[in-house]
Order: sequence, then C-alpha cells, then structure tokens
Amino acid sequence: MSSPATAPGAPHGGARPGDAPTGGPPPVEAVRGDAPPVEVRGLIKRYGELTAVAGVDLTVNAGDVYGYLGPNGAGKTTSLRMMLGLIRPTAGTVRLFGRDPLESVGALQGVAGFVEAPAFYPYLGGRRNLELLAAFDGDSAADRIDEALDTVELADRGRDRVGGYSHGMRQRLGIAAALLRRPRLLLLDEPATGLDPGGMRDMRLLIRRLAGEGMTVVLSSHQLAEVEDLCNRVAIVRSGAVVYEGEIAELRRGAGQSYRLQSTDDERALAVCRAQPGIGDVRSQRLDDAGAGWISFTADERSVAELSQALVEAGALIRALAPQTVTLEDLFFSLTEGSAGSADLEDRRSGAEGQPTGGAGKKLARGTGTAR
Repeated sequence: MSSPATAPGAPHGGARPGDAPTGGPPPVEAVRGDAPPVEVRGLIKRYGELTAVAGVDLTVNAGDVYGYLGPNGAGKTTSLRMMLGLIRPTAGTVRLFGRDPLESVGALQGVAGFVEAPAFYPYLGGRRNLELLAAFDGDSAADRIDEALDTVELADRGRDRVGGYSHGMRQRLGIAAALLRRPRLLLLDEPATGLDPGGMRDMRLLIRRLAGEGMTVVLSSHQLAEVEDLCNRVAIVRSGAVVYEGEIAELRRGAGQSYRLQSTDDERALAVCRAQPGIGDVRSQRLDDAGAGWISFTADERSVAELSQALVEAGALIRALAPQTVTLEDLFFSLTEGSAGSADLEDRRSGAEGQPTGGAGKKLARGTGTAR
C-alpha cells in the first residue's frame, strides 16, 4: 500500500514514470524525432560485491512488443528501474526517445508503466484512485479516466474499493493509471505474475490490444508462453547480462532446422546420415526394447533432398521424415543454462509434442534467488 507521501500507483521508489517537470515542458532541442523508444548501452548496477546488472545493451524500436526474458534473479526489475530513472546505474546509459531520464523527468513524458506491482489506496475505489493520480498528473488526465477504465474492462467496478479487487484487477488498474498519460511507451514488470489462467488470458489480450493501437510495449517476464505469445522481439538475460537480443523468429532460424527420420533400416540410415555432406548433429534414439527408434539431424532443405536420394540408393527406405519445431523453451534453456542447457536441447525437443518437462518448468519458476 502506498503511503500518503507516495502517489498511489507509483512504482516502488517514489516517482511515477512520466512525472511532468515543475518548470514546464522539456526543451524541444533535447528530443530526437528518430530516436528509438529505449536505447540502453553498457548498463551496470552493483550493490557492494553483488552485480545485479552486468553490462546490458538493448534497443527497443517503435511499435515493438519487446520481451525482457529471464529467470527470477536475472536482474530484470533492476534494469527497468534504471530505465525509468528510479535508481542510478553504476555505469552505462539509458535513453528514452533520445533523452536521459537522470537528467530530467521530462525524459519520461510519453512513458508510463509500473515496476514490481502497482500500489493503490485499498480503502478507496478504483476510480477515486485514478482521480487522485489524474490530479497529480494534470494535462487533462481526468478526462481520460472513463476511457482508461473501459480499456481495461473495469468500468463496472470503478467505484468498488481496490481492497476488494483480485490481483488481476489490480494489475489492470495499474495499466489504466498508466494510460491516463497517453503513453507512447509502456513498461510493465511481470504483468501476468500471480494471475490465474483467466487473468493471464485477459492480460495478454489487453497488451495485444494496446500494441495494436500503435503503443510500444516492454514487458519483463520469466514466463516463456507469455513472451512467445505476445512479443516480436526479445532480450534473453542471464545473470544480469543479455545473452541474446533480436527477433524470436531469427533466434529459431539461428538454431538451425532439425529433422527426425525413421527408416526401414535405422543402422544403415545412421551410417548414411553421418557420411552425407550437409547433414550435421546426427543422433540416434531408441524408443523401445524392440529396437524401434528415430534419427535426428540438422540440415537445410537441399541437403535433406540429397539425403533422401542417398537413403533410397543405400536400401534404407524412409518411413517418416519430418521437421521439428524448435520452441522458445528449448532456446531459452540452451542460452541460460550454459553447456548443460545446450546438451539438453535435443532431449527437450524429443519429449512429448509441445510439452515442457516438469523439471524445466520448476527450474524457471524458482530462479536463482539473487537480485531482481
């Protein structure tokens, strides 16, 4: 719960993103019209001997739904705090639309969101909380309350006390508070954490709708399905450092196309695969004691066509040959768990179709327990 000294709905740390400077609008010359919404270079944050963020570089382009993905303790929330100017980095720079949030709160104009969780007065209604925020913000924000409540589908609960809201409703009210500012950039820290399946679905639909209206969205998350469903670009962070940044589709392409083969003579087919040019990462897997199994490999389409011909000529007829989709979960663990994760990549792909292993899901949920 926010104290009277802190604006309700403010991120922990005091200031709300987008606070208008008391001396009027920021200098026009400080704004670059071609600047990306977020540009971070060499961002570092240390707390004594603990390095929470270790040299992050990332760029969020206009119109992106950008996922900042990593296990708990990877430094995601600390990074967002520095992006919003709530804490000062040990080293590195942040630019929001070309401006430094540490030099002027004017850099936060057109920027809104929440870090960790939005906070409101629980004994007041949702609408009353928004009225207080609108009075604090000015700039006709009060005229946008009805629209904001309607956008997050809380119009019929606006007069109810926030203390009676579900967690998902409070999260949506936090987005409504952000929308009072008419943001061009929305930063959300794990918006679906703690929500039930229905709440997660509603949150995804809301974010997708906002993105469809042209808003740039940055969301941190440790939930793979959320990022894969919503985001076009992603930064994957491990121990405070970005290990991949780019399009999810490009990440999959970079992993190479994997195929699974079953033949009438798997032993002969395995020898052909290992000898065939353009066929790599050849592995065999027995499925039962009778010897039935499959062979996996990576290759481009031309090499697969040539392999098919070589198998027929060798007398190992093809019973099944199909490409295997690399999931974001496969790629995430290969990047965040080092060599062990890379070694497990094929094993994860060979499991039940579309089903992550229980161990994988638990490891992601537990995180490392270090700095957020």
